[in-house]
Amino acid sequence: MSESVIITKVDHNFNSKNIYFSGMEFHPTVFFVSTFLTITLVIITLAFPDDAAIFFANMLEIVTSNFNWLMASLANLFVAVCLIIMISPYGKIRLGGAGAKPDFGYVAWFSMLFAAGMGVGLVFFGVSEPITHFTSSLATDAGQASSYAPLGGAIGDIAESKRLGMAATVFHWTLHPWATFVLVALSLALSSYNSGLPLTIRSGFYPIFGDLVWGPLGSAIDTLAVLATVFGLATSLGLGAQQALSGFNFLFGIEYNIGNQVLVIFGVALVTVCSLYLGLRRGVRRLSEINLILAAVLCLFIVIAGPTILILTDFTKNLVAYIQELPALSNPVGRKDQPFFNQWTIFYWAWWASWAPFVGMFIARISRGRSVREFIFYVLLIPSVISTFWITTFGSVAIDQIVSQGHTALANADLPIKLFVMLEQLPLAGITSFIGIILVLVFFITSWDSGSLVLDTISAGGKIGTMKTQRVLWVGIVGFVAIALLVGGGLKSLQSASIITGLPFMIVIAILIIGILKSLSQASEQFSETDE
Repeated sequence: MSESVIITKVDHNFNSKNIYFSGMEFHPTVFFVSTFLTITLVIITLAFPDDAAIFFANMLEIVTSNFNWLMASLANLFVAVCLIIMISPYGKIRLGGAGAKPDFGYVAWFSMLFAAGMGVGLVFFGVSEPITHFTSSLATDAGQASSYAPLGGAIGDIAESKRLGMAATVFHWTLHPWATFVLVALSLALSSYNSGLPLTIRSGFYPIFGDLVWGPLGSAIDTLAVLATVFGLATSLGLGAQQALSGFNFLFGIEYNIGNQVLVIFGVALVTVCSLYLGLRRGVRRLSEINLILAAVLCLFIVIAGPTILILTDFTKNLVAYIQELPALSNPVGRKDQPFFNQWTIFYWAWWASWAPFVGMFIARISRGRSVREFIFYVLLIPSVISTFWITTFGSVAIDQIVSQGHTALANADLPIKLFVMLEQLPLAGITSFIGIILVLVFFITSWDSGSLVLDTISAGGKIGTMKTQRVLWVGIVGFVAIALLVGGGLKSLQSASIITGLPFMIVIAILIIGILKSLSQASEQFSETDE
């Protein structure tokens, strides 16, 4: 008996509402409303940068002070739902039906999902976040340690401060973010491949609301997804531009300022457009595979050139610490470490939610033919293990340099440059630092390319195969948003904008779970009827 059957196809004339202009195709409500809101915000930010920075800061305070418990609770729910579905009988259902075959092999598939998912973030935060949590936990000022350190810190205790710092970093980069991506991707894959619906966010709500999703309700959902994606991508592009320029400054003395950050974004935009015209298989796929190889080479080099035994033993210790501290770190109420909770955990949960529409849709695009169990295992668990090893490798070496070698410059360095300051203490620092810059830039490109592809698909009503000119348009829109937010308020504005759009989309994902369960139930019932 086959593993699953295709869910009954749903008839609709959704794409007939699209409008056409010079060969391009758009869903009028989603495209014009989302672009109007985005461009309006860009203009206001550029015209009133000081007021924009204050506005974003105030919005950030409102969200984190009043809704942090809700965001933390929803993130926990996402993980629980993914694990339950994976081990349930629903795991046998195949995305695309029983006869569907995967479009990509495991290496290409994993390379693309990881590059789109969080590659640029891991390069940026892989050194800086463990150091930040470690040093804040180690602080001798009890008031400072209890508020800015994870779980209140371990004042003056080096070993415990490292354990808590690494556990907190692993917490932010493993199950919770990937579960957020899994739910959006699974919803889209089931609705598109198994029900024949357009590949757009509103389709995931069809099992709940029926034909209402083809009207204003669905347009509001898709518009929110576009806005969340634009600001989530813009945040990552801002981080990537800062780190790449920091590397250029470190290696070649190029001045670090806003103007040069803008030039980096423009330069990467040109390469992104070239990748876009090469297409998914020749562009994003090849770049993702190349970057995965470079990342593996750099990570392996650090393992060999650094304190090898320490890294390998810390990997196990960090996994254990993560599991031990998971209940406390994921606790949504009664936190004594509110600044840490709001400025790190809640920022991350909102950031991952803002990335979820584009990462989820991109993962769905490349995952046809996988069983639900295989899909969740490879998108949730495998990246979590690899992320833990990456964080252990870079974080353990960095903390060891501070503790054992007295490398205070590393502890005091700005976030974007910490990676390069750490690499400077290892052999072949010039080469490895240059590889680090290339990693940032290529992850930059693959995220921007795949994100523009998804923005184009949503704004075209789920239509695949539109003109590449439309994707170029979204490359430009996202780039200008990143530049405007950098000029208007720096990294803080980027982070604030991401959180503001991430909160409502977390609620959207929570509702989406109902649609996923209904789709899986329908597929399971059809499987049982056929089996009889």
